[in-house]
Amino acid sequence: MIALNGSSLTVEQLLSIADRGEPVALSADARARVQASRAVVDRRARSEEPAYGINTGFGSFADVKIAPGELATLQLNLLRSHAAGLGDPLPARTVRATMALRANVLAKGFSGISVETLDALIALLNAGVHPYVPSRGSVGASGDLAPLAHLALVLIGEGEVLQPPATSHQPPIPGAEALKRAGLTPIRLGPKEGLALINGTQPSTAVLALALAGAEQLTRAADIAAALSIDALRGSIHPFEARIHEARAFEGQRVSAANIEQCMRGSGINASHEHCGKVQDAYSLRCAPQVHGAVRDALRFVRDTVLVEANSATDNPMVFAQSGDIVSCGNFHGAPIAIAADLLAAAIVPLATISERRTDRLVDPTLSGLPAFLTNDGGLRSGLMMAQVTAAAVASELKSLAHPAGVDTIPTSANKEDHVSMSMTAALKADRSVQRAREVIAIEILCACQAIDLLAPLATSPVLAKVHALVRSRVRTLTDDRAPAPDIVAITELIASGAVEDACDARVK
Repeated sequence: MIALNGSSLTVEQLLSIADRGEPVALSADARARVQASRAVVDRRARSEEPAYGINTGFGSFADVKIAPGELATLQLNLLRSHAAGLGDPLPARTVRATMALRANVLAKGFSGISVETLDALIALLNAGVHPYVPSRGSVGASGDLAPLAHLALVLIGEGEVLQPPATSHQPPIPGAEALKRAGLTPIRLGPKEGLALINGTQPSTAVLALALAGAEQLTRAADIAAALSIDALRGSIHPFEARIHEARAFEGQRVSAANIEQCMRGSGINASHEHCGKVQDAYSLRCAPQVHGAVRDALRFVRDTVLVEANSATDNPMVFAQSGDIVSCGNFHGAPIAIAADLLAAAIVPLATISERRTDRLVDPTLSGLPAFLTNDGGLRSGLMMAQVTAAAVASELKSLAHPAGVDTIPTSANKEDHVSMSMTAALKADRSVQRAREVIAIEILCACQAIDLLAPLATSPVLAKVHALVRSRVRTLTDDRAPAPDIVAITELIASGAVEDACDARVK
């Protein structure tokens, strides 16, 4: 059970909620803060003084006063009118992360939501009811309004819900039916509650947080892939000595170098060419720590941004219980998430492009000293020729995905929202980049393992031998030509599951 208090949610806890169904609860101190801010909203709703989103319209309708008897209808209409999303739905794990993030933000006590409504959101998450949330429709301005509106509709017994994973190919079911199946009751919204449910960056933050976790995992797999390739290409272990990387104080570089050196240590292949007289290896081999490390350092900034946003109030207006003030502001603007997501999408490209260069060296006999395209009887057989072509194609796609989304802005809401962040577009692009880059690393591992087989009876290191054995448990050695696509998919799944790094017995950080 993870207690949500609005201040201490971690990326690791978010992954537990998203992927392992870890239940959540509202902490006692958060419950008291929520109740205090709700009291402020209830008082203002009874007064004649205008307060945005409580007794006024929204966006360019902010100057329209709403009659006291229409305040609940105002919130209901907000959810219905803002559910304008399109495109493929967000996966259930992303919806779960979004729900947890929104609940955590509401727990800070700056939104004015009722405890009952917040409890209903948490109950929805714990019951495994995952709203159908279209992935397109947010410009990341007043938060991710459309995605959160689709999510919030289920709380009032409307909207749609994803089918359970076992029947995920089925169409979504009505929100009211999903609530009934889960033994939950639709809520009735009070003043400001619809606005409190949809004002925030939680969908784009959720997409980015999950992409970040995948990218961090991929840096570890990339270090392992590099070690396999460098060993198979009979590269030197010396460029990875700690003293070299201590002389350049980038933490990511130091970690990647240590990972590669640890993986290669004790290799019989490496020992066989220790005194071959070769002076230097190509950059894609000896500069791997510098490139991989720069990616790691960029991801550290992304992680810091995600952690801040996950535990920040992103409402408008903000409710300050201590003073009784209700203040309009712009904490919902997604610029921090957009910039971090764009950085992730750009940073992941060098990880893939340097991997593709190592793959190219593995299949090129003039550079590897191995059979062309890693197959015997070349000509009759084409071996892994097209695997490298696929890596090149995906690497090229990654370059196009690196174009930042956050540099764009299109005014919305009759120019009231005249500068927007495009944070959701940036986050979705970052997520796609991680998925594509994982495939490039998988192709390198496929080729490196084949190269190691061709070097027998020379043996790789004990650590890399375990990775090689893991790959061979899913992908057999290439003798006769076969379609490489299923092999690439299998290794991609091994990377995504964490099995590749687990095979190294905690040698890789």
